Amino acid sequence: MRTSPVIPVLVIHDAAQARPLAEALVAGGLKVLEVTLRTPAALDAIREMKQVPGAIVGAGTVVSTEQVAQVKEAGAEFIVSPGLSTKTGAAILEADIPWLPGVATAGDIMRGLDLGLGHFKFFPAETSGGVKALKALAAPFYQCKFCPTGGITEASAPDWLAIGPVLCVGGSWVTEGTLPEIEARARAAASLGR
Repeated sequence: MRTSPVIPVLVIHDAAQARPLAEALVAGGLKVLEVTLRTPAALDAIREMKQVPGAIVGAGTVVSTEQVAQVKEAGAEFIVSPGLSTKTGAAILEADIPWLPGVATAGDIMRGLDLGLGHFKFFPAETSGGVKALKALAAPFYQCKFCPTGGITEASAPDWLAIGPVLCVGGSWVTEGTLPEIEARARAAASLGR
């Protein structure tokens, strides 16, 4: 979460596009890449992106124990889930892969703390009350760090990154356009909050 201020949230439909996309993002300074399990190409995309020097590739939208096994086999270096499930969470903790579970309430955070976690994805960030909601949640959970994701844009990212316990944000805006445009967007995103 401290490697770069923006983690690209990637939905890959064709694994053949994964490596060039990862190369453009890494060249622009964004090394941490979250490949969501929203398409049949996702696992192959993780394998392809891991071939890019400097890329730290993880799996997002992990919602089942079966997916935990699949992403571990594919070589995912971290796991992001949209929520915090104790059953899936137990499988992730047993697999010993860094995990960023989604939280939106105080109860979610407390369940995460019970599991020994202290880093969370605030999701869906904008529709869960935005910056004001996260500031309110972060106050009593001062020991926690967050990565807001869901509705974050290039324009709103600096507001999120200005919150003390926010280490990074997740966003898909950096992946729009041609590969040179993506590299340029990644370069701009990598300079946010620095």
